[in-house]
Amino acid sequence: MNKNKTLRFLAVPTLALGALALSATSAMAHDGAEHYQSTLGQINGSSASGTITVDVTGNQAHAVLKVSGLAPTFNDAPYPHVQHIHGGAEGVCPAPGADANGDGVISTTEGNPSYGEIVTTLSTSGDTSPAAGLDLKVAGQGASYTVDRTFELNPETKAALEAGTAVVVVHGLDPATLSKEAQAAKSDLVPSLPLAATSPALCGTLQAGQMAMPVGGADTGVTEGTTNDAGALALGGGLVLAAAAAGTYVVRRRNGSAA
Repeated sequence: MNKNKTLRFLAVPTLALGALALSATSAMAHDGAEHYQSTLGQINGSSASGTITVDVTGNQAHAVLKVSGLAPTFNDAPYPHVQHIHGGAEGVCPAPGADANGDGVISTTEGNPSYGEIVTTLSTSGDTSPAAGLDLKVAGQGASYTVDRTFELNPETKAALEAGTAVVVVHGLDPATLSKEAQAAKSDLVPSLPLAATSPALCGTLQAGQMAMPVGGADTGVTEGTTNDAGALALGGGLVLAAAAAGTYVVRRRNGSAA
């Protein structure tokens, strides 16, 4: 086989690889799954942090919530933090001006115009309906914990996710960090509890996008970046096709020179 024929032979599988990469990209882009994520920001001076991802396939949703730095104890027991997906409102976390009574705390009710009513309860087990929103028995416990749930997506949550108005709120503040007025106040949701117990501590709007992937080892539980395999395949396919085109040009040029 002469040199020109060899170059032509190599260009064919190279083009095939590029086509395969682009085909895989198309398949992944239409895998039927929708991915949402958010980095949760502190509210009411909680000094906490958290992340959440929600992957939706059909009417099933898989949510993974990881939080740390929350108030650790309540009445000498692990603090029962409740958390929910809210929807049907502006789809944002409340600004400081939402503190209507000026006590230094944005209560759940004061934040409602920003993030809306509960549409899904992200409990550690059992019922995920709005009715379970204040069930402390299945709340997250202590300063740091993970909620990993698969559940049936209700129409209200699906609509909020698709509209970009789904907001995740984690509740429960350390009373010692509040003003004296707020420390003495009762919860706007459960009057038998203090205001701190049900007020927001973390908040974040769920955004559609690529799936988050952990960096630094699968067991770290820390999401430091994102990746998009489909995008990588598209880029790789484009580079392969470009290389193949260059190879074909060389073959033709050399053929022209030999003529």
